[in-house]
Amino acid sequence: MQKYLYLIIISFSLTSCYTYQVKKQPDITTDNKQGQKKTPELANNTSTQLQNVAAQPAAPVNIQEKLAPNKNVKIDVDGKSYKIIVDRWESDSLVAHAVYNPKKVLKFHKNQINSEKIAEKRFSQPIADIITVTVYAGIGVLIWALVH
Repeated sequence: MQKYLYLIIISFSLTSCYTYQVKKQPDITTDNKQGQKKTPELANNTSTQLQNVAAQPAAPVNIQEKLAPNKNVKIDVDGKSYKIIVDRWESDSLVAHAVYNPKKVLKFHKNQINSEKIAEKRFSQPIADIITVTVYAGIGVLIWALVH
């Protein structure tokens, strides 16, 4: 029983509540389509708004704003993923270092980086909740095993 307890403790110490998540851009067309289902008057207004949005060019994503200094991100460069911490921008080149190897300096041109796959390291509440419930259940089982 005691070795199982040690295994559980070790497995939870290796689990992280932080994950890399791609920040999603708000989808204006989906919101407008949902509004069309509500009332006919809103449908006319939203279709006019949708035409105005379609006529405007999409706002380009500024990769230098997404990759600000000291951010912990996961980027995709020429089909290969890198977990990096951003150091600085030198003209059009990103200077960063690997998360697990701070001495390894990496340099990428902004055109090499896939801006749609930039994932920031963020706290994941669902993972934290799962770990918490599992730990409480484990404590309950341990108390039950000790009592019986």
